[in-house]
Amino acid sequence: MANVVRAALVQATWTGDTESMVAKHEEHAREAARRGAKIIGFQEVFNSPYFCQVEEPEHYRWAEPVPDGPTVRRMRALARETGMVIVAPVFEAEQPGFYYNTAAVIDADGTYLGKYRKHHIPQLKGFREKFYFKPGNLGWPVFDTAVGKVGVYICYDRHFPEGWRQLGLAGAQLVYNPSATHRSLSSHLWRLEQPAAAVANGYYIAAINRVGQEEYGDNDFYGTSYFVDPRGQFVGDVASDSEEELVIRELDIDLIEEVRQTWAFYRDRRPDAYEGLVQP
Repeated sequence: MANVVRAALVQATWTGDTESMVAKHEEHAREAARRGAKIIGFQEVFNSPYFCQVEEPEHYRWAEPVPDGPTVRRMRALARETGMVIVAPVFEAEQPGFYYNTAAVIDADGTYLGKYRKHHIPQLKGFREKFYFKPGNLGWPVFDTAVGKVGVYICYDRHFPEGWRQLGLAGAQLVYNPSATHRSLSSHLWRLEQPAAAVANGYYIAAINRVGQEEYGDNDFYGTSYFVDPRGQFVGDVASDSEEELVIRELDIDLIEEVRQTWAFYRDRRPDAYEGLVQP
């Protein structure tokens, strides 16, 4: 992995239809590539509205296969065109009755590397996800990409430290956390949890949130997407809380080893003492 990776993320407003939403993200990706980015990630179910504000069977129409659905095929073509790694979160239809909140990871040459399925599925006001999604069943994969070892953890997952640690143990250097979270519920946690996870596990995190309001509910998505380093410090400024934004930052990968040597959290773990953590 290069010592410095130029990485990008997009926080976007909903356009009203899938075609224009995907096209908009393609343009953001092309701009990121023009500015030297080698990896880019998009927000949770990026090609649709956040329909989980309501429970309506009509919204199963947003689901598609991964990797053989139209959006992931377009993202593979986009990766080949731009030479970037792409993290593309979509509503996955595996078979009738089997639906997941998923992110496809595509290498810089357009190779489909695999997918992460969201483990922790909320059922709260404005977040009716259990109506649509089964819990993830593919573990916490870390993908060997053209820019290094990349993992994914999706939205509500971020409240659970176990997955962050699994990704670190598997060698992740950069974890994308695509999200859809609104002001009134947990905005005070947004700038706490991912920096804390970056410190505890010694890697970079790209925290992505939607921005604006959509037609299926009252959620006010507040953006403020960011990259955070293994010291828990923001890399550059946090994005706007009200405007769409393409964020590009340089990530010093050598900092990971430096921090892990200094704080030695992995050395001092006690997995022999943690058995009770996994008891129901």
